[in-house]
Amino acid sequence: MHKLLASIKKEIILLMRDWGGLGILFLMPSILLVTITLIQESTFQVVGEDVMPVVLVDDDQGDIGKTIQENIAKSGAIEIVTEWKNRPIDEKLARQLVSEGKYQIALVIPEGLSNKLDDRINTNVEKILKQFSMEESDSAKENISSITKDEISKIKIFFDPAAGSTFRNSVKNNIEKMLSKVETQKIYTIFEDQMGIRTDKNLLEGNAIEFDEIIAQKGEDGILPNAVQHNVPAWILFGIFFIVVPLGINIVKEKNLGTFIRIRTSPVSYATIISGKIITYLIICLIQFALMLLIARFVFPLLGLIPFKPGSHLFEMLIVVIFSAFAAIGLGILIGTVCKTQEQSAPFGAIFTIILAALGGIWVPVFVMPEVMQKLSVISPMNWGISAFYDIILRNGNLGDISKELLLLILFFAVTFLLSLWINKRNNLI
Repeated sequence: MHKLLASIKKEIILLMRDWGGLGILFLMPSILLVTITLIQESTFQVVGEDVMPVVLVDDDQGDIGKTIQENIAKSGAIEIVTEWKNRPIDEKLARQLVSEGKYQIALVIPEGLSNKLDDRINTNVEKILKQFSMEESDSAKENISSITKDEISKIKIFFDPAAGSTFRNSVKNNIEKMLSKVETQKIYTIFEDQMGIRTDKNLLEGNAIEFDEIIAQKGEDGILPNAVQHNVPAWILFGIFFIVVPLGINIVKEKNLGTFIRIRTSPVSYATIISGKIITYLIICLIQFALMLLIARFVFPLLGLIPFKPGSHLFEMLIVVIFSAFAAIGLGILIGTVCKTQEQSAPFGAIFTIILAALGGIWVPVFVMPEVMQKLSVISPMNWGISAFYDIILRNGNLGDISKELLLLILFFAVTFLLSLWINKRNNLI
């Protein structure tokens, strides 16, 4: 036991002398956690209520423009812009403002759109009623077919070139929904006028079929997902796996300076030496975990973010951290064993960790990746770790639900560690 404690003390002293390594282990993951969460929180507006300005050019001055303005005003998240530097915005200026990135979207409602829509609806209603009465004349047929859909001008939507396809599709769907409601109301009103009846106008208010959004969790005390709940476990994992950089450098340095040979000539087994490294870096991973939780709990509210609350799953999260730490330590030992110099170990460990993070869903969620990348993500130990975290935090799971991921993580440690032993033996280092 004394020899093991001495080995752990040696590792701690080496780490304390390496301020750059300590920065990689603690400072960088903390900065990444805060920065990325702030960026994503602003982008998806999970917490904030930022108002997005939308340029509106209403050349129609009819029901269509009024309806769009009314619906936008009700949303509260969009501000209508009709002037630029105290002058009205026309179609040409709207296109210029959007193309220059001053606004993300502009709507141009063409002149006469409302009147043409009214005429088309009137003729279609007349056609239906005539067919019911079986008194349709040739002149009526001509009037009915006089206005076609192609003759109705289209609403123009100008998008910022930097706007993504998801944003564009969302905007178009919302506008189509608004216009569909307008057309339905007009058809309903014209039928009433033609048939001489009156019904309850409240029938057209709202949607006939509504959605009840339910988060499908196990039990009743699960935590509702948000950007913070996704990012905190992701960057905890990233910080844990980044220990491969200082751990790999540590092993390479011991080989190159002859420290490892001097230790091996002393009455200390290789198991004791390597156990000292494993325990030391496991403790570091636990400190990282605690530090990230404290930042997410107490610093996030100061930045306007939702505080991270693990709920009743802190113990399960701790188990995931321990198993993930073993996987990261095994990888770090393997990299330090294979690499000959620090110049090889440091960049390779950093780049390989970033690749595993990208594949594992740390940077971008796996479900939005291309199909090929989704299939490749299953080989990343970070994917196993983040999946376990999500099952615990977001799906209200238990240790039984993440047993597969925990098994994969500990097997990864066993394989990398045994491979390191074999390489050491082959090189006559043990």
